[in-house]
Amino acid sequence: MSHMQSYSIGRAARLLGVSPDTVRRWADAGRIATRRDDADRRVIDGPALAAFSVEVAQGGTDEEGASYTSARNAFPGIVTAVTLGDVAAQVEIQAGPHRLVSLLTREAVEELGLEVGMAATARVKSTNVHIDRP
Repeated sequence: MSHMQSYSIGRAARLLGVSPDTVRRWADAGRIATRRDDADRRVIDGPALAAFSVEVAQGGTDEEGASYTSARNAFPGIVTAVTLGDVAAQVEIQAGPHRLVSLLTREAVEELGLEVGMAATARVKSTNVHIDRP
């Protein structure tokens, strides 16, 4: 049985690529559901954060302003989908506005315990890197 992960406002903000104040405003406006944990802190359940991160990325919400720097090689985010085959698997991570898809072995996914709503970091190695500035 899996344990549902939940995230503090600050951790959710880092995963979404925005400030904690922005996450609080979204929660206060009813855009994302929060609940109180045992210590009476506001938290967001993993599956809700995963769905919201996809919504934010698709909607192009840009309340914090655009970044004018090249993306780094590590993309901390939240797992939004896991598709298991007999041997291979596909894992999707929403890291702020970036959606990353990785193909890996089913065994690796199971060993890492990857499931929708959990935090994960996608690390990218590439011989070709394109840099855009709006």
